[in-house]
Amino acid sequence: MTDIVLHDYWRSSASYRVRIALGLKGIIYTAVPVDLVIGQQHAADHLARNPQGLVPVLQIDGLVLTQSLAILEYLDETRPEPPLLPIDPAARAHVRALALAIACEIHPLSNLAVLGRVEALAGAGARSDWNRTNIERGLRAVEAMLDHPQFDGRFCHGGAASIADCTLMPQLYNAARWGVGFDHLPRIAAVAEHCATLPAFAGAHPDRSDPSRQAKASQEESR
Repeated sequence: MTDIVLHDYWRSSASYRVRIALGLKGIIYTAVPVDLVIGQQHAADHLARNPQGLVPVLQIDGLVLTQSLAILEYLDETRPEPPLLPIDPAARAHVRALALAIACEIHPLSNLAVLGRVEALAGAGARSDWNRTNIERGLRAVEAMLDHPQFDGRFCHGGAASIADCTLMPQLYNAARWGVGFDHLPRIAAVAEHCATLPAFAGAHPDRSDPSRQAKASQEESR
């Protein structure tokens, strides 16, 4: 056991981002699952940690932190090696823009609550159509944003992993689950291929999470 605790859900894109960052920085933590499908995020003890009823929640340094990108930046500011943001202000802005293009534009329209509402209004077929269209459109925009001089085919920006890569890889996992391919997006495909070989990314992958969580996969709603 450690005094760093991550409350997460194995298929949560936001939780996946934090697992990658913890792995990149070599931070040992204890994972506490919050099952979103059965509604554990609405339990009183979890709401006391995060009034939004969301994951992840990271308990660290006597703090209770929420919102994945805020957590990633906190980790980078308090444990700066290896850095998740470039030094140059312009490069930092671009990396943040890439991360936010996914975390604030693609991901919110694909979360469980939104998909449930779409299905309630327009039927089960609309749920899938909505999500695939959203992911496809969003990834096309990210591909265009990767067309910059500092792209070398390994990471989203420069020669090291950043918060942009921590955000992109979980979104690609989600895309694959919904049958959205990205082989026709060469920059994204190159980043995906390279990051998948790195231990921090491989170790954070949902398929490497607690096997007891995976056993429920066939019973879950698509997320």
